[in-house]
Amino acid sequence: MKENMLITGGSGLLALNWGQISRDDYNVNLVLHNRKIQLARTSTSCFRLNSIEEIQTQFEKLKPKIVIHTASLTSVEECESNPELAHHVNVELAENVAKVCAMLNIKFVHISTDHLFSGNELNVNEEHLITPQNVYAKTKAEAELRVLDIYPESLIIRTNFYGFGASYRKSFSDMIINSLKKNENITLFKDVFYTPIFTSVLIKTVHELIKLNTAGIFNVVGDERLSKYEFGMKIAKKFELDETLINKGSVHENPNLIHRPSDMSLSNIKVCDLLGRTLGNVDEHVGMLYQQHKTGLAQEIQSL
Repeated sequence: MKENMLITGGSGLLALNWGQISRDDYNVNLVLHNRKIQLARTSTSCFRLNSIEEIQTQFEKLKPKIVIHTASLTSVEECESNPELAHHVNVELAENVAKVCAMLNIKFVHISTDHLFSGNELNVNEEHLITPQNVYAKTKAEAELRVLDIYPESLIIRTNFYGFGASYRKSFSDMIINSLKKNENITLFKDVFYTPIFTSVLIKTVHELIKLNTAGIFNVVGDERLSKYEFGMKIAKKFELDETLINKGSVHENPNLIHRPSDMSLSNIKVCDLLGRTLGNVDEHVGMLYQQHKTGLAQEIQSL
């Protein structure tokens, strides 16, 4: 008999991919807010995460064994212009869900970010001192602390993922593919580095950690550190798109951008040592992205 799994931020890119990948193994319920969507072979619920009482009522009704908290305000610019909203969404809502999961002894997975550091060091591990550079990073850092204080058995996942998104929410890889298909020139930063991971690899790795009953902070990222420009070139090559349309840019040529770390790369040694394997490099993961496109799984999400 399948266990029940509930995913907040249910209309978001990660939640939709999580539901699609997990629906064969779990009864997936996507928690929606303003946008109403329906992903095949999943169910949906609509309730407020700003009410602990309402969360508790719904959790007791839906009886999830696992709650994946993906709901977040991720726009660095929007967080900077509205810090109160950023704090409410990224900190207070996470705190509320964690409290109810602790009360009801539900496994809680909180999705964090790789934006937590200064950007002066590469491939940082889970023990590295957090030095957030903007409101988005500060709220995500505070959320981690609050969640672990409320519910130490929680699983905190620091990551930077990509995959196919819905019509209303495109991913970084979507932007690259769509622009190149239209023969549009794009500029990608040669001096912003990260360790991206494909959504399905992220999701399957998290479920391995859940089955091992792990808790605390884990970096779940790809094995390879590269620039946004290098990532775009790999996407173009795999999808047989025109690489010459991709221009090298510098983050320093964009002074109006909210300050953010130029190196967000994380080390995944902790999770790899625990699982006894690597998580895969960008070429492997982009190959999986391409296969998802060829098999029609991408189109299911893109049609929403």
